[in-house]
Amino acid sequence: MVDDNALMRRTLRNLLESQGDWRVCDEASDGGEAVAIFDKEKFDVIVLDFQMPGMNGLDAAKQITSRSPSTPILMVTLHHSPQLAEEARKVGIRGICPKADIGCVLEGVTTILDNKSYFKN
Repeated sequence: MVDDNALMRRTLRNLLESQGDWRVCDEASDGGEAVAIFDKEKFDVIVLDFQMPGMNGLDAAKQITSRSPSTPILMVTLHHSPQLAEEARKVGIRGICPKADIGCVLEGVTTILDNKSYFKN
C-alpha cells in the first residue's frame, strides 16, 4: 500500500485487513519507496495513491509493471478523471477508485485479483 498520508495508509490497512484472509504486507509513503520495496519483495496486489511527493503513482506503476506486468495495481486518488484513467491504463494500472468512495477499494481489489479491470467513476 502506497500513500503519502499516514492516516490514509492506516485507513486502507484497516479496510483491507477487515477481509479475513487479506494482509497488508508492507507500506510506502511515495512512489520511489514503493518501487524500492517491490524490487525486494513481490506482492499479490498493489494499492497506491496518484499524487505523492517525489515519484507519483503513475510513474511508480510504470516502473513496477515494467518489472512485473502481471502484478495487479489499483490506484486510489482524489484526482479521478477520464484523463487520469486513460493514463493509468497506459502504464498498466488495472483499476482506479476515488478516495471519496473509499469503500470501493475492496471491490476494486477483488476485481483486479480476478484479472479484470475496475475503473470506478
